[in-house]
Amino acid sequence: MKGRPRSQQEVRLLLLGLDNSGKTTLLKQLAAEDISHITPTQGFNIKSVQSSGFKLNVWDIGGQRKIRPYWRNYFENTDVLIYVIDSSDRKRFEETSLELAELLEEEKLAGVPLLIFANKQDLMTASPASELAESLNLHTIRDRMWQVQACSAVTAEGVQDGMTWVCRNISFRKK
Repeated sequence: MKGRPRSQQEVRLLLLGLDNSGKTTLLKQLAAEDISHITPTQGFNIKSVQSSGFKLNVWDIGGQRKIRPYWRNYFENTDVLIYVIDSSDRKRFEETSLELAELLEEEKLAGVPLLIFANKQDLMTASPASELAESLNLHTIRDRMWQVQACSAVTAEGVQDGMTWVCRNISFRKK
């Protein structure tokens, strides 16, 4: 894999987050696929999506606790990290915050731009993205570009805005 030349336009996105945060719904929404029957991801899904002249290869890795230790197998060559949070599940903010903090410590993800989708904004109980940013201490991130994007994977609201940010902030690392 190491020496494989990549076209400038081909991008590897890693889609992570706790189970039930909406990663697969988001992925299917990006690929304009039916989102009415989504089951928890065992392992991973990969889709290639065209956006702003880029071919985005999106790796959606399951978020159940037993799968998370395997996330690190997918870090290599990641151009942008997309972290999805269920904004309505306040009970898990601490857990999701710890997982994110661990990801940001990973050497293979050093400097990789981070997009956080504050998902499920269509629910009445959702925390606003700004509150989420606060509780995740995002203002302390200094080693990479980052953005919090309020969205709803179900209604697709905010999803394209997030992807536009991704395409603007892709930094091709020299292999």
